[in-house]
Amino acid sequence: MAAKNNGTAENAVVGEPVRDIKLRKSMSVAELIKEMDGIGGFSAQHMIDGVHILDGMFKDKKSFNFLSFPADIIATGLRGVIADAVKHFNAIITTGGTLDHDIARAFGGVYSMGSFYADDSELHRKGIYRLGNVFIKKDEYGLKLEENFNRIMEEIYSSKDYKKEYSASELINEFGKRIKDNGSILRQAYLNNVKIYDPGILDGAFGTQLTIFSQDHDFKLNLLKDELELSNITFDNKVTGALMIGGGISKHHVIWWNQFKGGLDYAVYITTATQFDGSLSGARLSEAVSWGKIKEKARYTTIDGDATIILPIMFSAIDLF
Repeated sequence: MAAKNNGTAENAVVGEPVRDIKLRKSMSVAELIKEMDGIGGFSAQHMIDGVHILDGMFKDKKSFNFLSFPADIIATGLRGVIADAVKHFNAIITTGGTLDHDIARAFGGVYSMGSFYADDSELHRKGIYRLGNVFIKKDEYGLKLEENFNRIMEEIYSSKDYKKEYSASELINEFGKRIKDNGSILRQAYLNNVKIYDPGILDGAFGTQLTIFSQDHDFKLNLLKDELELSNITFDNKVTGALMIGGGISKHHVIWWNQFKGGLDYAVYITTATQFDGSLSGARLSEAVSWGKIKEKARYTTIDGDATIILPIMFSAIDLF
């Protein structure tokens, strides 16, 4: 259970003594986590707490488990980690750009390592986008997405099962069905019957192409249908858990709908944001308790740090693969 200590002397709880971590040659990740457990301090201990919470969440067969994440990490190697983890969750909530990056890379889009400190004016003149320290040539992103979006949408439109109106999750499933790259998150979601909910589906290149497509095709996007499904999920499942990476709309959709069942029972949140500007991305999970989005007696923790570092360690520690 999450610590209730608010930092004042009268509420201080003395736990296990801090001990030195001892590293050994050829130590496995699981062995390292075991060595760190309960003795390290600072954010390391929050990561260890997260490992235990996720392990308990996955072992609880009554728990309906959400995974939420923003688009930016799909431009990194973490895409492969998430694609492999899809089958361990019951639903995914993400943002519009996830579709952009996953589809572009599924069809051969090459993203390259660059630098946070590059000359962005020079990159612009060379037709290179910078996403953090990842460089993306225009043709590897926009063109790859546009070509394959139009081909797949025309396939969907001309199929005998075409419905004229789709929810975002239904449309994403149709794309996953037609993507052959097993490293694709959309493909793995389709293969493992895991729905991807994308409340911000129009915010990005995929959404722009969808808007253009709708101008000369009999196509409608029903954004409310997924909201009703998420509502039903939270009312139909007494126990729910979530691993949330980053904030924004994907995180909020998880905690928002879960408040109607009294809150999440398990929750792990990884963030690099500060809480002191009042943002949702910076808000610790303890704040969500005040809203009833996480149960008072839930097992939860917030981990401060970069998910591209933390998530592979956590998943390896619980032997998820």
